[in-house]
Amino acid sequence: MIQGILGRRAAGAMAAAAVGLTVAVVAVVTGAPAVTAQQHAGEYMQEDIVFGMQVYQDNCVGCHGPDGDLVSGVNLRSGEFPAAQSDRELQMLIAQGIPDTAMPPGDYTSSELTGLVAYLRTMNTFDAGDVAIGDAARGEAIYNGAGDCASCHRIGNEGSRTAPNLSAIARMRTAANLAAALVDPTGSMLPLNRPVRIVTNDGATHSGRRLNEDTYTVQIIDDNERLHSFDKADLREFTILTESTMPSYAETLTDQERADVVAFLLTLRGM
Repeated sequence: MIQGILGRRAAGAMAAAAVGLTVAVVAVVTGAPAVTAQQHAGEYMQEDIVFGMQVYQDNCVGCHGPDGDLVSGVNLRSGEFPAAQSDRELQMLIAQGIPDTAMPPGDYTSSELTGLVAYLRTMNTFDAGDVAIGDAARGEAIYNGAGDCASCHRIGNEGSRTAPNLSAIARMRTAANLAAALVDPTGSMLPLNRPVRIVTNDGATHSGRRLNEDTYTVQIIDDNERLHSFDKADLREFTILTESTMPSYAETLTDQERADVVAFLLTLRGM
């Protein structure tokens, strides 16, 4: 399985960020044409929208309300953000804050920013009634139980090293990325994480995960967590495989269980 929803922020900072979001994405006027939710409809993955809704509820709903219209003169549900014509600009406003306003910089992961923007852009049309809302505590139990993820992956000081370390996966993968990887590991595999097969000139075979490679050498950790370093001149075969060793959880976990696992993975922000 791949690499566990949010680091808690101080209540004051959360309230300030919520007010600041209003200033940043609504009240600041640049003269550029507004980008509306309608213009962005259909461009966002459901998992990102759901996660963004959770981030919004944890950080913004106290000031803006569940419908985004609690602040006088502001309606986030309208999807009109004059200061942010693109999603990237909206992410930057949320992350960096606005000097001399109530909007402070926010310590958000890229997955949180992706989710927040997806939710804000679709807030006026998104219906959470038919989607599975993940529970991180249940997801952690599945990770350590039915999913058997620790037999390959490592979080902090626990688990195996044969698959990529998940300690900070929330800073590298979005909710949609993680959900897709649970169903189609091969299709979601990054080139860097492809397993390798090595056969030395004396016929010894080694399979594992590539840790480092340069022009003349390659280092791997094998399926038994042993480290190996090879000179490429001593190899008969060095093959980068294209199929992930991670199983698909499309059938072994329900939609709700996969949503729970994703919720857990999104809590893994590193130290």
